[in-house]
Amino acid sequence: MNTMETAKTYSSATAPTDVDVLIIGAGFGGIGMGVNLKRRGVRSFVIIERASDVGGTWWYNTYPGAACDVPSHLYSFSFRLNPNWSRTFATQSEILHYMRDTARTEGLLDHIRFGTEMLTARWNTEGSVWEVETTAGQYRAKAVVSAVGHLSEPRLPDIEGIESFAGELFHSARWDHGLDLTGKRIGVIGSGATSIQVVPELAKVAQELVVFQRSAPYVTPRPDRAYTATEKRMFARLPQTMHDERDAFFWANEERYTQRRGAPALVKAAADVALAHLRRQVRDPALALKLTPDYTFGCKRVLKSDDYYPTFNRSNVHLETHSIARISPTGIETESGASHDLDVIIFCTGFEATDLPIAHQIFGRNGTSLSDRWSGGMQAYATMAVPTFPNLWIINGPNTGLGHNSAVYIAESQIEHIMGALEHIASGVDPLEASEAAEERFMDLVEHTAEGTVWLDGSCDSWYVDPRNGRLTTLWPDYAHTFRAVNGHFDPQPYGAEQRTLAESRP
Repeated sequence: MNTMETAKTYSSATAPTDVDVLIIGAGFGGIGMGVNLKRRGVRSFVIIERASDVGGTWWYNTYPGAACDVPSHLYSFSFRLNPNWSRTFATQSEILHYMRDTARTEGLLDHIRFGTEMLTARWNTEGSVWEVETTAGQYRAKAVVSAVGHLSEPRLPDIEGIESFAGELFHSARWDHGLDLTGKRIGVIGSGATSIQVVPELAKVAQELVVFQRSAPYVTPRPDRAYTATEKRMFARLPQTMHDERDAFFWANEERYTQRRGAPALVKAAADVALAHLRRQVRDPALALKLTPDYTFGCKRVLKSDDYYPTFNRSNVHLETHSIARISPTGIETESGASHDLDVIIFCTGFEATDLPIAHQIFGRNGTSLSDRWSGGMQAYATMAVPTFPNLWIINGPNTGLGHNSAVYIAESQIEHIMGALEHIASGVDPLEASEAAEERFMDLVEHTAEGTVWLDGSCDSWYVDPRNGRLTTLWPDYAHTFRAVNGHFDPQPYGAEQRTLAESRP
């Protein structure tokens, strides 16, 4: 019996559960939303999570070397700082522990329904309620908050012969921990943020490791270190020092945004740091040339690593820069005619970022799906509210990614906006729905701000830009603190009073 049949069988015999707020996803966005509801006295809410634990991307991504490239004290909730981070950049397991501890100590576990996947969410106009079908029954909710994020569904490239491979094949976000990779011939497809973390670890155990690189990334030094016991005691006894640490990281990262504005001198200076890092760590000039990006610094995600480049100096590691022609039963063949015999193929090929899978499951006031609404590209008023989708807010949706700072800071800004909207709904007003005019004004603002940035003018193809419309649909094209100034508050005028310009919003 498939999941849809299971849900229908369950729901036909069980009355729907009524809640004020239904949250989809128990990652940082969903947990942060739940904590704010609980702390402000809201008790009628539920968080549905298809996995068996909290964590979102930090539950799914368990590949060797998985860690955050934003400093720990910044990549955490401002309302729940942690004095016990072990190092500057926390590992996956430590972040997951932090999220589990947050859910437990904040009293969220009673509100979370694990193993519960949303199948559809439909707005019932007559009842002014969302009807949500899940694999564990039905819910009716006055408001829905989608917090699944834009890095939740693994993306596999369309490569000829992928089904014919006789060895083991999987995506990095679905790591096969039951497979012993020792002595194996391994191929890694991709050279992005995941690849630079997993490749050094695989090289330690593989007989042979081939990295298939389509585009070389810019890689800068990763200033990681362990916090001393003295520092952790200081953080615990003097919480202000944690705030100071967080602020220092935040404003240092904000300075990096100026590089993305495309100012030639700043872009060149930043690129020079990355290229010097490459030359110091790779001895072979021909190999260093293959690892040199051919686009403007910042056009794609800038990565941090101190052990990625040195991995290519190893005798068991080979960098393949020719395009993949096909996957055969025994390995990978390239357009150059080369053939690589492999036992395992691992895809480090990212996620469905511009066409969110969950958008195909949400249906608004006129019965149209969110994916149809976004058929020409994602967009939303204030990055989270979509016309014809009443009482729906999206955390980590369109124009919320950052190329330089913390996604948790962005999620907290959105949560504050949503809390204001939910308080407005609780006062007994009609359902809230962003107007078409408000959305268009906001998108004009985003497009105007994005002009001249390296993401649009940097001579590269990236997941930041939607190929359907050429627009910057996943990133916020300005400072993080400006995102909060523009979007981190609720305005009840048809949800929709005139939007302030970014210039007016700056401190």
